[in-house]
Amino acid sequence: MHIAAQVLVALVALIHAYFLVLEMFLWDTDRGRKAFGTTPAFSRESATLAANQGLYNGFMAAGLVWGLIAADPVAFQAQVFFLSCLIVAGVYGAATVSRKILYVQAVPSALALGAVLLAG
Repeated sequence: MHIAAQVLVALVALIHAYFLVLEMFLWDTDRGRKAFGTTPAFSRESATLAANQGLYNGFMAAGLVWGLIAADPVAFQAQVFFLSCLIVAGVYGAATVSRKILYVQAVPSALALGAVLLAG
């Protein structure tokens, strides 16, 4: 179970590293606009805000990587903390922005958290 939990944590970290790239570097491109369903005008005007959001996603990914490479008890604690933050942010995003966020952020984070808690 421990290996499965670590694989899920790594997948969530990769998802959020990808969000960093999308929001910081691809936001105002066809790929970024398609991923987030925005118009060229909106993506141009909101690029700075999206980059800031991408930076936060990068911090979440970095925290999960820290949880993967640290020794216990820090590893377990970091994973629980960062996955919990992502679940809360995903639920909030689903309630305020798009229900899709629940499925791409909160659900994978919740599955990983469940696996971490079961393995811990």
